[in-house]
Amino acid sequence: MDDLPKTKYECHILAVPLPTTGHINPMMNLCKLLASKKPDLLITFVIEETYTSSSTANFPHNIRFSFLPNNILPSVESLTANEISDGQAILTKLGAPLEEILDSFTQTTHPVTTILTDFLLSSIVHAGAHRNIPVAGLWINALSEFSMHCHTNLFKEKQFPTDLEEHANDVVDFIPGISPLRVSDLPRFFLENGQNWAIDAWNLELATSKIQYLLCTSVYEIESQVCDFLRQKFNFSTYPCGPLIPYFDQPSTETPHDYIEWLNSQPINSVLYVSMGSSFSLSSAQTDEMAAGLISSGVRFLWVGRKNSLRLKEACSGYELGLVVQWCDQLSVLGHSSVGGFLTHNGFSSTLEAGFSGVPMLTFPIAGDQFLISKLVVEDWKVGWRLREELGVGNESLITSREAIAKTVHKFMDINGSERRELSERSKRFQEIVKGATSAKGGSSDASLDAFIKDITQGHAH
Repeated sequence: MDDLPKTKYECHILAVPLPTTGHINPMMNLCKLLASKKPDLLITFVIEETYTSSSTANFPHNIRFSFLPNNILPSVESLTANEISDGQAILTKLGAPLEEILDSFTQTTHPVTTILTDFLLSSIVHAGAHRNIPVAGLWINALSEFSMHCHTNLFKEKQFPTDLEEHANDVVDFIPGISPLRVSDLPRFFLENGQNWAIDAWNLELATSKIQYLLCTSVYEIESQVCDFLRQKFNFSTYPCGPLIPYFDQPSTETPHDYIEWLNSQPINSVLYVSMGSSFSLSSAQTDEMAAGLISSGVRFLWVGRKNSLRLKEACSGYELGLVVQWCDQLSVLGHSSVGGFLTHNGFSSTLEAGFSGVPMLTFPIAGDQFLISKLVVEDWKVGWRLREELGVGNESLITSREAIAKTVHKFMDINGSERRELSERSKRFQEIVKGATSAKGGSSDASLDAFIKDITQGHAH
């Protein structure tokens, strides 16, 4: 390619994320870390042309972009577990243009020496293996879920009941590296018509047989047992290098957003931050109950409404202790001294941001792997409480009442209560673990990044 830099680089990584915000951001953060650690490492990030605005600004000099044509992909921001056809369409439509991108580097002074791709893009994994290019797969969810996907055969061997709705509280205690959990804690991918959607759509078995490296957004210390097991089971190297959140970005020197000004005026640890993520949303009925419950609780709250922000502002109008915004810089909010809790859907990135910030969580999973992550937060790591107790399989339409919400939220935000004090102390200890992993002085995730760079650069100088 004509615009390739003339600088000599030791290694060239082609980074290919699954084209959704929740997958793009962790890979972008990973690439920034790799590029800053090793200036003679070239990274080409493959992304849709719609991301050409500020999304691609202020990157290290050794990260460049290769753009896919607009509209080449289906709308995947709203991709759900049962939309298998969309998942297959992504694999099909991405194949040809990515082959062209790989071909474009073949005769240059900077041929691709490593492919870094989302673990779910099995077609890219196959393309790398076909060209004898080492492939690193990025797993953006909990390693515990990865182990589940790798052991679906155990569900069959154990003759696990197919009528799962009647067995929501049955215990699942046979997945290697994972503490016992209930059927209702399983990712919803496992409960769609009795099939493992992720395996069917993305061919995980192919990926595990073809990759040389597995990077993950988790932290070794919080999932050490499953990480150790996976290292024993598979031939590829595993690098827990999380949290892959923008903790390394410099704070903005611009005028603070209105919501930061509002937080500045609130007492320490008094505000409940509320966000249900970007991909899924509460039902209209549950949104109404949530708004009424938060108001009845009498707590201060900052609620990110995204597409529902106008409706939420109407529902919360007149309540002087609450603020509804369409968007916020989540890590900045979680790190603010006035924020004392996080009501979250438990997407893994959001969960790690809360852990990194030492903020206790009130879990309210909506879909996918969020039920498993809620279980990890509440039972394994003990840094949160459940707001949503009724989690039987297939009953996501059940509504948590405003009365239950108000009661739990009020207790959760009572920083003088004994249970809440214990929760806050555990959250601070958890913060030390998650934050410490990123330290250049003995941090496990920092060491994993160094090890990965060493492994992919050996023998690749050119």
